[in-house]
This record gives sequence, C-alpha cells and structure tokens, in this order.
Amino acid sequence: QVQLVESGGGLVQAGGSLRLSCAASGTIFGINAMDWYRQAPGKQREFVAAIASGGSTNYADSVKGRFTISRDNAKNTVYLQMNSLKPEDTAVYYCTLQDGLGNTFHSWGQGTQVTVAS
Repeated sequence: QVQLVESGGGLVQAGGSLRLSCAASGTIFGINAMDWYRQAPGKQREFVAAIASGGSTNYADSVKGRFTISRDNAKNTVYLQMNSLKPEDTAVYYCTLQDGLGNTFHSWGQGTQVTVAS
C-alpha cells in the first residue's frame, strides 16, 4: 500500500506564495506520474498539475505561469510551487501517484488547505 501525505498549506495574502509537498511512502513499484488536484468549497475536484517520470509537466490553464510542479525521485516527493496566488486558488490540495503497475493512489481524505485572502 502507498501512503501520500501533503503539507505546506496555509493562509496567505493575494499575490503571495506557498510551496506544497507530497511525500509518498510504502511499497512503491516505481512512479510513473504524480499529480496535484484541488477542491474548493462547493465545487468539483479539479486537476491542477502533473509531472511524469521523465519530467514532462502539464498544467491547468488557470495556474499556468504561476504554479510549478517538480519532483524529487530519491525522496518520492512531489512539490507545487505556487506564486501570485489568487483568492480563487483557495482550496484543499491533494496529490495522486500512478505507479509502474498502473495503480493510482490518492489521499482524498486528507490534503492540505490553502487559503488566499484578498
């Protein structure tokens, strides 16, 4: 089983920055990709960013140019650097992991809260 633990959320003023981390542990049969999702109150969960094993990245249009996803393979950790934060970025942020066997793991019940004050 794989466990994912997010951290780094908090309260920040609009225009500020935060760096989220998601550490994976447990029995991991390689990591193909790690993604970030978010869910704001009363809204559907939405994709934010993804990074593949080769380092290629993909972003939601709403965060392009402001957020940067990166990973440390040695630590099984993915990061999300969030700059120029907006109130609409307020949400609980979650990460997912796709392993080498095609399994997807997530932590929908945990996440880390990001609150951006206007």
